[in-house]
Amino acid sequence: MSDTRLSRMLHVLVHMHLLGGSETSETIAKMLNTNPVVVRRTMAALRDHGIVTSAGGRSGGWRFAKDAAQITVEQVHDALQGGSAFSIALSRDHSACPVETAANAFLAEAMADAETTLRARFAATTIADLASAFV
Repeated sequence: MSDTRLSRMLHVLVHMHLLGGSETSETIAKMLNTNPVVVRRTMAALRDHGIVTSAGGRSGGWRFAKDAAQITVEQVHDALQGGSAFSIALSRDHSACPVETAANAFLAEAMADAETTLRARFAATTIADLASAFV
């Protein structure tokens, strides 16, 4: 199953940046065609990692905790899902089998290389970078 949280939250954060840095859960929910409760749960993960802050009440909502140029895609990814960006799992059905061992070794090395490249791109790209690519 595909995890779209990173893509969806980058979408939201770029909109927030372009619109002044503040949005309500209800507005974000409309943007994502989802429920405000889902938005609050997901945004809370970003808040817990210092990416956004929240305020209740009439003028409340979600705001950037720091400038969009300081928020990397890697930080957003890590807030939403720790660990690898890949969901490919290695088989452990026949651990004594040399074929399974060789296949797993290949996959583990290839995924480690890809993860290194992906993380470097994520770390080098900010919300402001994504927004400037749009504008």
